[in-house]
Amino acid sequence: MDYLLPGISAGGQYALIAIGYTLVYGILRLINFAHGDVFMVAGLMMVYATTYMPLYVSIPLVLILTAVLGFGIERAAYKPLRSSPRMSVMISAIGVSYLLQNLALYITGGLAKVYPTIKFLSETITIFGSTTRRVTVITPILVLVLVVALVLVIRYTKIGMAMRAVSKDFTTSQLMGIRINTVISATFVIGSFLAAVGSVLYFSNYPSVVPTSGAMPGLRAFVAAVVGGIGSIPGAVVGAFIVGICESLIKGIPEISIFSDAFTFLLLIVILCVKPTGIFGEKNIDKV
Repeated sequence: MDYLLPGISAGGQYALIAIGYTLVYGILRLINFAHGDVFMVAGLMMVYATTYMPLYVSIPLVLILTAVLGFGIERAAYKPLRSSPRMSVMISAIGVSYLLQNLALYITGGLAKVYPTIKFLSETITIFGSTTRRVTVITPILVLVLVVALVLVIRYTKIGMAMRAVSKDFTTSQLMGIRINTVISATFVIGSFLAAVGSVLYFSNYPSVVPTSGAMPGLRAFVAAVVGGIGSIPGAVVGAFIVGICESLIKGIPEISIFSDAFTFLLLIVILCVKPTGIFGEKNIDKV
């Protein structure tokens, strides 16, 4: 239990980032390589916001600003390339990733910034005989609530139905009058908002934020999305919990703990070899 609870908590945090990857891929067939850096920027914004205002104002403000950042990235870096080859958009995504990292490096001077203590999340509690932080218990519950809310939005709202239509057939949806740009922007806003929530939960367990803080969580979340079946929201969540739990269990074995990151990518290789579309992925059949 000492390793299972942290694994479930880490899996929930990865799930919030992985959903952003899977939403964007489901609609644009694009891997948004800047998504992990949006997660990092949310952490830095929290550091600076709390120096000027209380936490109850800083947290919702950072969530909103991160969603606006996602919207701005889509409009500035991806929208102008809508009709360009997919490789051009991918290069743009990599460029945005490096831009965010270097801006963070310039602003922080390369120094680690101490993340504010959120007492409600950082307080220790005892559950099943194990002592852990409250964030460990709150994370999976909050993730499930947000995922259910997202699924309901996608299934029963107008923008959700438009997102499903665009993910099925981009061109036909455009011809049927669906506002493609609005749908794509909404996708980036939702993904960035969830990444910001994930950053609050993630950095509550870590003392500081650096410009590369989003790299490994972003990679692990990407692996989780692929393992679960990229394009599938339930797949991203299940894949994230698998990655988080396996990573935590391996860290609990001293002899192989240094290979925890290697195991994450080994899991990706195995899944791609056995089931290339992921656990919940659907096989695409091209009709002639």
